[in-house]
Amino acid sequence: MNPYILTTLLLGLGMGTTITLMSSHWLLAWMGLEMNTLAIIPIMAQHHHPRAVEATTKYFLTQAAAAAVLLFATATNAWITGQWDIYQLTHPFPVTMITFALTLKIGLAPLHAWLPEVLQGLDLTTGLIMSTWQKIAPFSLLLQIQPTNTNTLIILGILSTLIGGWGGLNQTQLRKILAYSSIAHLGWMILIMQFSPSLTLLTLIIYITMTLSTFLLFKINNSTNINSLATSWAKTPTLTSLTPLVLLSLGGLPPLTGFMPKWLILQELSKQHLAPIATLAALSALLSLYFYLRISYAMTLTTSPNNTPGMTPWRLHTNQTSLLLAMSTSMTICLLPLTPALLTLFTP
Repeated sequence: MNPYILTTLLLGLGMGTTITLMSSHWLLAWMGLEMNTLAIIPIMAQHHHPRAVEATTKYFLTQAAAAAVLLFATATNAWITGQWDIYQLTHPFPVTMITFALTLKIGLAPLHAWLPEVLQGLDLTTGLIMSTWQKIAPFSLLLQIQPTNTNTLIILGILSTLIGGWGGLNQTQLRKILAYSSIAHLGWMILIMQFSPSLTLLTLIIYITMTLSTFLLFKINNSTNINSLATSWAKTPTLTSLTPLVLLSLGGLPPLTGFMPKWLILQELSKQHLAPIATLAALSALLSLYFYLRISYAMTLTTSPNNTPGMTPWRLHTNQTSLLLAMSTSMTICLLPLTPALLTLFTP
């Protein structure tokens, strides 16, 4: 793609998210979401491949449906209350519709079926944008409206953690595994949203950091399925030794960064007298942990049949930049001791 066009599209992507973050009017927020969608569609379809075009079409239809429902719900709210302000949501009908429209946009269960299929058709860089940046704008709206129906959010959250765990068990494609991982992590965020919005924001930032690190690892190794990871030791021996730590951090094991949000969320759910929900969420994390362990095993403890030229790529100089990967990997592994400082930073 022409660099000028790509720069324009990325600026449009950033501007759409910024407009949604800064708006207090539903029409402006909706316009920001639409700018976001329209900017990423050409980026998704830049590789003229049937899988990419199929993924782009599925994404466009899903986002268009979610945008239509969101616009209808906000217009209904304006008709009932007489104003378009984001904070003036009092009637349960538009609140529920807006919640479901936004959950469809981010791919939360049970409205999640499009996300693994779309992510599978994209290259790793676009998949990274889809899994991280595209979640920010809808999530900011969910945080602002604070849906009053507690049971709806708890059901959506626990369904997402369970489906995100079960769905990834039998996958061999890394992008589908990361899509189900995304669904599970979003479930954890939704579970705690109404009780501690600041903790939801902290969890989102840590999730984005861990996912950034994982996608960049797979991109440097040029791997899209589990089998291709077995040759990683010959390409990037140092990264191969660090990868299990990154994946186990995604799974939420101590003493890694990923343990922090899960620990705090379970603590908050227990304080709200939701011990059964906390137990279910903790058990669902074991499902996710299984497929992270599968990837770690394939990458570090198995060796694919190699000839002599296949064992020498580590001697070749790579042109890929590694600064962002180094920073995100360090944060993914080492932030747990800073939990009190981060809590102070995010607690109002």
